[in-house]
Amino acid sequence: MAFRGPKVWLWRWRRNPLRRRADAVEAWVVLGAWLCTVLAGVLAGWTAARAVELGLARERVEWRPTLALVARQAPGPSAGAQSRDDGAGEDGEEDGDRVSGGLRVWTKVRWNGADGSAHTGQVRVRPGSAVGTPVTVWTDPQGRLVTRPATAAQARTRAVVIGGLVGTTAAAFPLVGGRVLCRRLERRRMEQWDAEWARFGPLWGRKTW
Repeated sequence: MAFRGPKVWLWRWRRNPLRRRADAVEAWVVLGAWLCTVLAGVLAGWTAARAVELGLARERVEWRPTLALVARQAPGPSAGAQSRDDGAGEDGEEDGDRVSGGLRVWTKVRWNGADGSAHTGQVRVRPGSAVGTPVTVWTDPQGRLVTRPATAAQARTRAVVIGGLVGTTAAAFPLVGGRVLCRRLERRRMEQWDAEWARFGPLWGRKTW
């Protein structure tokens, strides 16, 4: 088994006759790449997370629940009729609870915005909801339909996830760029080594391969 000598840390930064200019340049490139990687990742991730959290916080303030009325009979039997029909079966109670409590169908509803303007849209309601049945929808300041805003806990989770993804993506650019530049320096160093060997090798009187 080959013996390896002790590893010398930061040898490119130390003055020694074996260090070449390319070694010093590579050391600075590696240092700069790592600094840019850390800074880009942290700054981009923090900025993205902050923007997401502020945006979701603004939605919680601006988006409001609004009372809407069903404008078109919802498809399917009404909740009461479904419960009575399912009650005749052996396990109808469980199915009735699932239908009345969880299943929703799309239908048209109408509501008035904060400025009194009329709006219509498609939302999910209980099956069989009759025309005029009140339902709660969420709207933005312009009266348009929106989803329920994220809670503070959900906003923090989304901010962390998105910030992590953005930070990782941003950090990849300087890291990859530094590795590409180091490979080019390595290739150039090997070319210089070949040129020097071709120059001084014959002076030894014989070749070693």
